[in-house]
Amino acid sequence: MSKVFYVKPATTCLQQVALLRQRGMLIEDEAEAAFYLKHLNYYRLSAYWLPFEQTHATHTFRPGTSFQQVLALYVFDRELRLLTMDALERVEVSVRTQWASQIGHRHGPHGHLNPQLAYRSDHWQKNIALLTAEVERSDEIFIRHFTSKYQEQLPPVWAVCEVMSLGLLSRWYANLKPMPTRRAIASTYGLDERVFASWLHRLTLIRNVCAHHGRLWDRQFPLSVTLPQRPAALATQMQTGCKGIYNALLMLLHFMDQISPNHHWRRKLTELIETQNVYTSVMGAPPNWKSQPLWSLSSQSSTPTSCP
Repeated sequence: MSKVFYVKPATTCLQQVALLRQRGMLIEDEAEAAFYLKHLNYYRLSAYWLPFEQTHATHTFRPGTSFQQVLALYVFDRELRLLTMDALERVEVSVRTQWASQIGHRHGPHGHLNPQLAYRSDHWQKNIALLTAEVERSDEIFIRHFTSKYQEQLPPVWAVCEVMSLGLLSRWYANLKPMPTRRAIASTYGLDERVFASWLHRLTLIRNVCAHHGRLWDRQFPLSVTLPQRPAALATQMQTGCKGIYNALLMLLHFMDQISPNHHWRRKLTELIETQNVYTSVMGAPPNWKSQPLWSLSSQSSTPTSCP
């Protein structure tokens, strides 16, 4: 297929409202719709009215489609990203802690500088280069203290982990060679080390989507995650071949139960999903998702300890 030049001109918000009406969208308040288009971008919102289109070729909408329905889906996705980021923050902080603790105690404060701990030396070299760049960019006082006072190439593992991104943490764990260390980190969360590595990679992709305010609710990821064999409640509820967000939400729910047993994330997420329950199949959820044991509040631990 040969490429052509893009010749469509820019349009005003009122012209965009008129176009949506022409295509069959119900808009009760023209000024309100123009206001949202002014701040949310027509092109961005267009991804949220795709499910309402009757014919994509002509971009005509199904009868009864309203601008408020589209806006509600947009708000749902935004709140889903915020809730997901809330859980991801706690997971990232916890995994940093476990990575640093296990390497520090088993391989010394600068075990991360030892290439013998890596499956592949080329990956280790790349990870070291990325981590060095993070340290050099950091304006954290504790990083400046270590780099100005000590001769080592990088600060000790328990300090340097605080400037690592989730993506770099995932890559470092995937390349970590000593099996006892891999298992010790993964077992903190009741997971097999292969499953844990797969989950970290998926959560990194999801974090990148959320951090850049991308569409999440119907996102399809390229590869399925490795499914666990235990715990049984989790293993039976994760969907085989699911590339949508649903399996990742179950993963985050499992992590939250391990990290912060008295959390309210389960309730908040359930209530949010119910506001747009018609779209759960696109997320990869089964029709009876809410009746599954992992979504029951009774499945949450009664342990009094809970991380912030």
